Amino acid sequence: AAFLERGLRMVERDKNHPSIIAWSLGNESGYGPHHDAMAGWIRHRDPSRVIHYEGAISWNWQTGTPATDIIAPMYSEISKLVAWAKDRKAPDQRRPLILCEYSHAMGNSNGSLADYFDAFDRYPGLQGGFIWEWVDHGIRQRDAAGREYWAYGGDFGDVPSDKNFVCDGLVWPDRQPHPGLFEYKHLAQPVQVEAVNARGGRFRVLNRRWFTTLRDLGGTWELLVNGDVAARGNLPVLTAAPRTAQMVTLKYPALTLPGGAELHVTFRFFMKQAPSWGEAGHEVAWQQHGVPTAGFARSRTVARPPAPGPITLDVTPHGWQVQAGAIAFAVNRDRGVIENLTREGCLLIQRGPQFALWRAATDNDGLKLFDVINWGGARFLTQALKAGYDRIELADTTTKVRRTSAGAVIEITSRWLCPGVKRFITHRHAYTVRSDGTLAVANTFAMDKRLPEVPRLGVNLVLPPTLEQLAWFGHGPWETYSDRKRAAVVAHHRSTVTAQYVPYILPQEHGNKTDVRWLALHDGAGHGIRFTAAGRHLEASASHFTAADLYAAKHTTDLNPHPEVHVNLDYAQRGLGTASCGPDALPQYRIQPGTYRLDFSVSSTGAMS
Repeated sequence: AAFLERGLRMVERDKNHPSIIAWSLGNESGYGPHHDAMAGWIRHRDPSRVIHYEGAISWNWQTGTPATDIIAPMYSEISKLVAWAKDRKAPDQRRPLILCEYSHAMGNSNGSLADYFDAFDRYPGLQGGFIWEWVDHGIRQRDAAGREYWAYGGDFGDVPSDKNFVCDGLVWPDRQPHPGLFEYKHLAQPVQVEAVNARGGRFRVLNRRWFTTLRDLGGTWELLVNGDVAARGNLPVLTAAPRTAQMVTLKYPALTLPGGAELHVTFRFFMKQAPSWGEAGHEVAWQQHGVPTAGFARSRTVARPPAPGPITLDVTPHGWQVQAGAIAFAVNRDRGVIENLTREGCLLIQRGPQFALWRAATDNDGLKLFDVINWGGARFLTQALKAGYDRIELADTTTKVRRTSAGAVIEITSRWLCPGVKRFITHRHAYTVRSDGTLAVANTFAMDKRLPEVPRLGVNLVLPPTLEQLAWFGHGPWETYSDRKRAAVVAHHRSTVTAQYVPYILPQEHGNKTDVRWLALHDGAGHGIRFTAAGRHLEASASHFTAADLYAAKHTTDLNPHPEVHVNLDYAQRGLGTASCGPDALPQYRIQPGTYRLDFSVSSTGAMS
């Protein structure tokens, strides 16, 4: 009776609300006849209202019809949504399914948002859902040095508190967007482009709006060769009616492509006139398609192999000193790394590839400000810490150097102990040194199959502070992850190392790049280094912070950037998921124990690109 009375008072108070009422009567009561009675009163009082009550379907989505017009679960897995939409034997499939909460946007999050949208688009019964939530709830404060930061629960002596669990929005407290918001904007955009015959320039522009034509939008296209613009143009006048499409045909120029070239075409759509909510020229949609290269002219220029030059190998107290062309570097026999790589005396690599397993936990990996270890294994971070992934130890290493007809080969085998479970991961890396100073690097990672899944799998390098300029050919311009990259475009992107920092309120993993063909860093004056994927694309990042720095920090002001540059080249990094309050990363975005191969080359030429 008390719950019913409270609900009726709420209805009477909000009786002029235009369309929908939602309420929670407390989990302690459970769904029962009193909910049906209150819903019945509401329907009699105002039949125009749509009633939403998540509690009515908490345990069974086919129940609760008297109390809710919407099947509105919270943080459901995609597989369960799809199973419900495909269930033709269900007694009642008339109600739409609208997730009352999903894709918890806490920190570096919103993994698999595209997978959710794929399900929404494919199955008519799945109408969508509400992301939790819009804004990080932080309060601007200054530390003793006058640096601003966002404070959260517990920073004001408040006990108990939810700590940073209130920082779970798509935007920062000052409404600046998180990278995840660009993913959502792209997935919800009003225009899509389908390739009918990409090589022939024929595409279908779909109007996803329900009530408005596309006449208020203008469109452009760009043809990219290896990530750089080779041609561009305007789309014809857009006239598609709601829920219809129109064909457009692009006229590509005659191109002569270098060997192995990639072609992409990128479409962008913008407001022709200023709407009430924005400015003219505001971009509302974008989409990219790959273009087959068959039929384009091919360059007949054949790259000449470098002139054979001497490769010297000198024994040192700690290993070997290698000279190949203008390149020189040391091989540290005991640590199993290369050190102090220079070109014509200019330092390019301080410390070369070393096995990297750990990442600074995201909020979805586990809430590090809470008692992670004693949660009993419910979170990925719990298992990672118990295995000792944050403190792996170099158990032993063997290093061999031998000459070959192609130059010289450095073979290093290192075993890394995961101290929490006393199990090993073996990293074998071989460097083929060519006479022009290029290094071809082949990495094999062999993991004990009894280990839990890992955060990342790759290598880390330390570069000098001078290499601040950054360029890459892959997804961008913002950070991307295996399960949050639909909004990115493949292009030749340019930035700086400093600009890669994403100031999540609780410092954590950030700045990753997916499907990287090459990544280069340089000093702006002709000196630099390039890492080029060999075969499989890389994941990569460059930062002035280490994973240990980020994991130890509770606020952005706890961080002090290192002058040197830390580069990660990964076979893969774990997806983001949304497990801070929802499902974990899907299986296809995780890295389970096994054997993996990561190959790339290191070159000091062309790094200014």
